[in-house]
Amino acid sequence: MPELPEVETVRAGLDRHVVGARVRDVEVLRDDSVRRHDGGAAAFADQLVGRRLAAAQRRGKYLWLPLSDASADAASAAFLVHLGMSGQLLVRDASSSWRHPHLRVRLHLDGAPSGATALDFVDQRTFGHLSVADLVPVPVPEPPAPRVRDAERVPAPVAHIARDLLDPVLAPGTAARATLVGAVRRRRTGIKRALLDQTLVSGIGNIYADEALWRARLHHARAADALRPVDVRRLLDAAEAVMREALAVGGTSFDSLYVNVNGESGYFARGLAAYGREGEPCPRCGAPIRRSPFMNRSAFWCPRCQPRPRVPR
Repeated sequence: MPELPEVETVRAGLDRHVVGARVRDVEVLRDDSVRRHDGGAAAFADQLVGRRLAAAQRRGKYLWLPLSDASADAASAAFLVHLGMSGQLLVRDASSSWRHPHLRVRLHLDGAPSGATALDFVDQRTFGHLSVADLVPVPVPEPPAPRVRDAERVPAPVAHIARDLLDPVLAPGTAARATLVGAVRRRRTGIKRALLDQTLVSGIGNIYADEALWRARLHHARAADALRPVDVRRLLDAAEAVMREALAVGGTSFDSLYVNVNGESGYFARGLAAYGREGEPCPRCGAPIRRSPFMNRSAFWCPRCQPRPRVPR
């Protein structure tokens, strides 16, 4: 499933290729892909046609492009995307006769800076979804952080999602980062479950949680409320570092289901230390990496560097 670095890679691609384009027409080839939009496919298309796509934004694994309108001073709604398990946004030339076999929605564009004439939503497993959502205000951090990239209005379905570790508001040393450390330590659950809670800190998924825990030398079942502040700070720093490294190489691709807007794969899978490496030597100590069942998925960890707690959660 695309995680924060993969979604940020797509966001940056949209910013370069389609911002400023006007939506001329919309084709919905599978209604399931707009199932979260009130009114269905027809209403979805009607609210997009004629609107211009403004700067691409993201919070956690959601991304959106505000919709500007010549009759309004500021955008009141946004084109909202969740990629789900296998969703892709691809810039295309609509004049080509070839269409991706899993094309679900196509936005026909005029005036894209890249010259693209279509933005395709491709989704093999159909867990992703698109909608047009109203923009609503969100709390301003106190004290206000410098260089805050995120607008103070977000799509309504995203309002409950916490900020992520790449957000300047949560930079190390800020009051907001210290507040997050305290919030993590109040959770009466295993530390990996806390990392995956998108209402606590967003954007960390299974892959990067395992990699951060390996870097911080913490077992995934350690109790969050038993960790010292220094342990939580070290873990959050590790999570931020691993996601920034993944972002620098375009994210993590294990197969063709995750690509950027140009259809290119990311290369961070080559640098994973724990995730997916069951039985392989730990890059730090050489012990074989282990895999444990975790929330219908898997957790990968080093038995020597990340000892199992006596009373796991």
